[in-house]
Amino acid sequence: MLKHLLSAAALLASSLTLSVGYAESLPSLDNTKPWSIRMIESEMTRFPEAWQIDWDEKPQWDYVHGLNLLAITEVYKKTKNPDYLRYVEGYYDMLVNEDGSIKTYVKEKYNIDMVNPGRVLFFLYETTGNVKYKKAADTLRAQLDTHPRTAQGGFWHKKRYPHQMWLDGLYMGAPFYAEYIVKYGDMSELDDVFLQFELIEENLYDEDTGLPRHGWDASKQQKWADSETGLSDNHWSRALGWYAMALVDVLAIVPTDHPKTPWLNARFQSFIDAAVKYQDVSGNWYQVTDKGDLNGNYLEASGTAMITYAIAKGVELKFLPAKYKKYAQKGFSGLVDQMISVKPDSNVITLENVCRVAGLGGSPYRDGSFEYYLSEPIRPNDAKGVGPFIMAAHFLDQ
Repeated sequence: MLKHLLSAAALLASSLTLSVGYAESLPSLDNTKPWSIRMIESEMTRFPEAWQIDWDEKPQWDYVHGLNLLAITEVYKKTKNPDYLRYVEGYYDMLVNEDGSIKTYVKEKYNIDMVNPGRVLFFLYETTGNVKYKKAADTLRAQLDTHPRTAQGGFWHKKRYPHQMWLDGLYMGAPFYAEYIVKYGDMSELDDVFLQFELIEENLYDEDTGLPRHGWDASKQQKWADSETGLSDNHWSRALGWYAMALVDVLAIVPTDHPKTPWLNARFQSFIDAAVKYQDVSGNWYQVTDKGDLNGNYLEASGTAMITYAIAKGVELKFLPAKYKKYAQKGFSGLVDQMISVKPDSNVITLENVCRVAGLGGSPYRDGSFEYYLSEPIRPNDAKGVGPFIMAAHFLDQ
């Protein structure tokens, strides 16, 4: 056992050494390329091995890697740049075993976040033919059979957050679930995917804003939850972004002739109609969406990138009328003008003003207040902003 651990450590150290050397030897990036490619190449400069994304110190199965690598996969489909494919597959090949088991993934934690990286497995299986990627998708799909649910049938966000649905969780689980069903499953199971959205629409919406709150505690026991509705207090723009991406990505997967698809499309358009009312004149959205006039609130990059991507893709795939493209263009201009900086010696670009993390409950306890959302750290190049920026640029052809 010790021998294997030492070998793994040596491999990791070797990878790190090679990665650093590779990054230092890269020539200056081409600043005439599209923003999607400039950001991918900047990420590959920062993190020469994909497992290093988000400054990880060791390889692990994580949703932020899935988010960024899915974005790179989308650009690869257009450019066919083999470096992008090698980068993406390097992460999955390292973590997926031949039998379809996944290193560092623990089903029994019932964390819906860990389903999200599985979306790239469909692409890799179809592109490489390596059956281990299909088996790994089966592994993740099996989690959903026993994943804890609310009394109404909604997936808990995590086992350690009982009876709770967060907007984040719809992006983490629903697109993978839908695509697995369409490719390999029983189409009647799509009703369960639609159910997840039905529960959000039924339980999380604020009538005053027309937007869903960040979280809902079906048990109404959490301190952050309203005792009557179970809702958290605020709209967090990244949570809205997760939900917007879930809506548009699932619409892109499910059959257009499914009886519930028109309903989901209508809900998506209604959501966007409400969201653009809070788009700042700069094009960006505030950290706490509807309270831009309150002291301390700030324009935040990841929520902006996610909503911008969702609108751009929605227009491209005709889930939204063409007139909505102006909101995506305004959002992307806001990102480029206010959130992007360029390192002059290398042309590596940085996405500024990304909230590092936010949630509800846990330890230390997060109460969902306005002050709480402003207290979380801000950092550049957080993966939760970078991936959506790439996808927004890609769908706007910028």
